[in-house]
Amino acid sequence: MINFDKIRTILNILFMLMTAVAVVMYFTIDPEDTMLFVYVCGVAICIKLMEFVIRFIHR
Repeated sequence: MINFDKIRTILNILFMLMTAVAVVMYFTIDPEDTMLFVYVCGVAICIKLMEFVIRFIHR
């Protein structure tokens, strides 16, 4: 049986790490070179959406 709580926990930890990286990048990256920041934010949002879907499918 798949343990959805562990998967959600792992996805939440990945989301928090990606958002921390995005915050650091926001303040350190050159304003004209922001595409990497946008990609990191996009991946973080996708991870959170996966966790959200798992949360409501598992009910």
